[in-house]
Amino acid sequence: MKTKIRKNDMVKVIAGKDNGKTGRVLDVDRDKGRVMVEGVGMIKRHTRANPGKQVKGGIAEKESMIHVSNVMMLTSGGVATRVGSKMEGEGAGARRVRVARKTGEVLDKKQ
Repeated sequence: MKTKIRKNDMVKVIAGKDNGKTGRVLDVDRDKGRVMVEGVGMIKRHTRANPGKQVKGGIAEKESMIHVSNVMMLTSGGVATRVGSKMEGEGAGARRVRVARKTGEVLDKKQ
């Protein structure tokens, strides 16, 4: 699935039980069209202690993946927006950058 959201982007959840929360993207699964957002979609996992592998037992809480359609990119001003793209530069030095549809702000960091 094609998505314009990348790792370390700031996003806002627009649907589901965590509606309204914001966080940083930790992981993107392009095959399944899902993203893992910091502090969103928390699930509990029961783990058995395994002293041989230094694994502590108990209930561990971690993030789970949510569908990419349930999140929107945030601009630097904190405005949720859709993502477009445009060419920046001329000739051979031109490169495609992501832009905010609402404000026109360039979302890509300079490399």
